[in-house]
Amino acid sequence: MNRRHSRVTDWGLEGTGVGERDAILDVGCGGGRTVRKLAALAKHGTVRGVDYSSASVAASRRLNRDLIEQGRVEIEEASVSALPYPSETFDLVTAVETHFWWQDLDAGMRDVFRVLKPGGRVVVIAEFYNGGRHAKYAGKLARFTTMAILDIEQHKAMLERADFADVVVREEQQRGWIRVVGTKPTR
Repeated sequence: MNRRHSRVTDWGLEGTGVGERDAILDVGCGGGRTVRKLAALAKHGTVRGVDYSSASVAASRRLNRDLIEQGRVEIEEASVSALPYPSETFDLVTAVETHFWWQDLDAGMRDVFRVLKPGGRVVVIAEFYNGGRHAKYAGKLARFTTMAILDIEQHKAMLERADFADVVVREEQQRGWIRVVGTKPTR
């Protein structure tokens, strides 16, 4: 997964304005490469990663051992619907190639909203969505997996239902990639 998702991750993070001192959460951190990329962008910040899979948590910890030892990165086993962080902790939350596996999209997105600071952003990145280049596989995958395969409007609505504002969807049509960004309103 680390190698396979590297290019879509780079594309998805372009222009998201990761600050050098940002506190960042990567939901569904998998093997940990996105955590490492985020730590490189937030040179004086902190990055937390969560995944519901103990195997993924172990892999991410191995890959990021040096950053963990420096105190810049932490990796925990957790569900997106019950994030183990106080409200208004993060400047940015990322979800790369993961949201379609969440058991409850709305509950997960509400908890992402909760842990973001006012003015914080969520970035959802995927190389597969209904209506995109790989849409012909959507029906098959939906029948044989528990994936929530959304189209563009459903992606936008997912963030809006959680009260995100200024939701912007960008497609990279030739590759079949999608990026959805939302901002937690300032009071």
